[in-house]
This record gives sequence, structure tokens and C-alpha cells, in this order.
Amino acid sequence: MTFDRAADRFKAYHLRSIHATSEERAAINQELKEVYASLAEEEKQDFNTQLQTFLVREMARLKTDYEAMQGNAPEAQ
Repeated sequence: MTFDRAADRFKAYHLRSIHATSEERAAINQELKEVYASLAEEEKQDFNTQLQTFLVREMARLKTDYEAMQGNAPEAQ
């Protein structure tokens, strides 16, 4: 799975879970667990790396958005 394809897939799960109920979120988490369980061991390592990269990028984006809303955006250098 290429990173772009994986990122799109992770983003789709993420967007689905944003406004999901607890039950819907549990179903989404179970779906992700099933996808992970279906992977070969070497694919699991790649999946984990790509998931971590996606999460780091999302957290950085959220931090930047939050800082911009608070008026604390870093100064351009």
C-alpha cells in the first residue's frame, strides 16, 4: 500500500469517526482491527509506520489550526 493510498484510507476512517456515536466509533475501530489482522506481518509494520506518520501530520495540522485561532501562530521567518 502506498503512503498516499494509506493516508487517504486513514483519513476516511478519521473523518467517519469525528461525529460518530460511541457505538459507531466502536464499529469503526473494529473495522480497523480487522483490516490490520488481515495483513501479513511485513505489511503490519508498514501499516503501523504509515498510521504513525498520518497521526503525526494530523496532530501538527490541528496544532497549527488551534494556534491560528488563538492568534498564536508562529512568526514567519
